[in-house]
Amino acid sequence: MAATNLYSPSPSLSSTLKHSLNSNPFHRIPFRLHKPFLKTPLSLKAVLSQNPSKTQTQFQHCFSKSSDGFLYCEGIKVQDIMESVDKRPFYLYSKPQITRNVEAYKEALEGLNSIIGYAIKANNNLKVLEHLRKLGCGAVLVSGNELRLALHAGFDPTKCIFNGNGKLLEDLVLAAEQGVFVNVDSEFDLDNIVAAARIAGKKVNVLLRINPDVDPQVHPYVATGNKNSKFGIRNEKLQWFLDAVKAHPDELKLVGAHCHLGSTITKVDIFRDAAVLMVNYIDEIRDQGFEVDYLNIGGGLGIDYYHAGAILPTPRDLINTVRELVLSRNLNLIIEPGRSVIANTCCLVNRVTGVKTNGTKNFIVIDGSMAELIRPSLYDAYQHIELVAPTPPDSEISTFDVVGPVCESADFLGKQRELPTPPKGAGLVVHDAGAYCMSMASTYNLKMRPPEYWVEEDGSVSKIRHGETFDDHLRFFENL
Repeated sequence: MAATNLYSPSPSLSSTLKHSLNSNPFHRIPFRLHKPFLKTPLSLKAVLSQNPSKTQTQFQHCFSKSSDGFLYCEGIKVQDIMESVDKRPFYLYSKPQITRNVEAYKEALEGLNSIIGYAIKANNNLKVLEHLRKLGCGAVLVSGNELRLALHAGFDPTKCIFNGNGKLLEDLVLAAEQGVFVNVDSEFDLDNIVAAARIAGKKVNVLLRINPDVDPQVHPYVATGNKNSKFGIRNEKLQWFLDAVKAHPDELKLVGAHCHLGSTITKVDIFRDAAVLMVNYIDEIRDQGFEVDYLNIGGGLGIDYYHAGAILPTPRDLINTVRELVLSRNLNLIIEPGRSVIANTCCLVNRVTGVKTNGTKNFIVIDGSMAELIRPSLYDAYQHIELVAPTPPDSEISTFDVVGPVCESADFLGKQRELPTPPKGAGLVVHDAGAYCMSMASTYNLKMRPPEYWVEEDGSVSKIRHGETFDDHLRFFENL
C-alpha cells in the first residue's frame, strides 16, 4: 500500500481541511508550501557534510532554520505540518535526504563490487525499507522478524545478511531457504546453522564473524568489536571454526569474513585498523583452500549529533580507508550502515506542555518522552534540540532540562540546553531522530507509539505509519 498522501502542492493556498485525521486517516493536509528561496538559511553539519581531506564546504541539511526564525523541512514549514496533524508527538522525515545519504555511499563505492546492507534495527518503517530497496540497498538482519520484514519489503535475499549472537533455529531455516548470507557467531550458532541447512535442504553461504579486538572509542554500550563483547568468535579460535566448516561440506559454504566494531564511530582509521586484520585472516583462510570472496566491515559511521560544525568523516572517507585493501585481495565489500543512512533524515516533533522551575533548575515539559525516544535516557546520548518557531521578543533565554511526562527521573530528551522560554503549545524538535529512536520506542505509561510522516520529493507530505491508539492496546486482550 502506498504511503498516505497528506499534502500536495496546489495553486490554491486557501483550501481547508475537509476531514479530520481521526475520521479519515487518508485525508490531505492543506498548508502553505514554503519554496526554497531562503536567503540566509542556517546550514547544519552532518555525516555527509564535509570531507576532512578537502576544503570545508557547507552542507544544506533537510531541516534548517530560515532568517524568519522558522524551522523548515525541505522548504516546508514544520509549524504548518504541526497544525495539520493530530496534536501528539510525531516523527517527521525527509525522503530526499534518505536518497542523498544512500547516493553518497553508492558514489563512494564506485569501482568496487559491493553490497550496501542497510541495518534494519536502526529504523524498521516499512515505507522507509521499500524506498531503500528501490535505491538498491540490501538489508542487515538481527532477528527472524527483521528477515520476514525485509522479504515483505521486497529485498533481494542474496543481498541480505543475517547477524546476531542468538539466532533461533526456525529463523535460520527461513534464512537458509531464502539464500541469505549468515554470519557465524559462536560454536552453538554454527551447530544451529548446520541443522537449519539440513532442514531446508540447502547449503548456506556463511561468513565468520571475527572479533578483531579493536577499540572503537565509543560508549561501551555500542562497542561490539572488543574482546569483552558478546559478539563474534575469538580470533584464536579461527582454526576450530575452519575445521568445523570443512566437516560440513554439504551444509556450509564459507564465503567471507565479517567484523563489526560498534556505533557512532567518528575516526575512520579505526575501520582501516580492523580491515588490515581482517584481510590477514582472509589470507589465512584462503591458504586452507577456501574460496572466500567477501569482506564485511560492518557499519557504525557516526554523525554530528551536536550540530556544532564538527568535521566528520563521510562515506567516501570511510570507503577510501579500506579501498586498496579490498582491491588488493579482489574482494567484494559488504558494509552495514544504519545510523549514517537514516539518523539525520528525521526529527521527533513535540509540543510544549509548560515551563516550570524547582528553584535550582528550569524545565521545559513536552508531550514527547523517553517512551518515544529513549537514546538520551539509555546512553546519555546528546541530540540537538530547538524550537520550530520564533518566540516573543521578550522571551528570556535560560538553561533548561527538556523533559517528558513519563513517571521516571530518567525521562529527559536533553539536559542543560540554552533556549528561549517557549510559550505553551510551542513546537520543539529533537533532531537526528531517524536511527534507534522510533525502532526503540515503547508504550511505557501507556504512551502509545507515535505516527510517522515524510516530506516527499515533490514537496508533498505523507503519513508513512499510523500512530498507535489506546484501542490498539485493548485489542491484545480481546477474547481472552
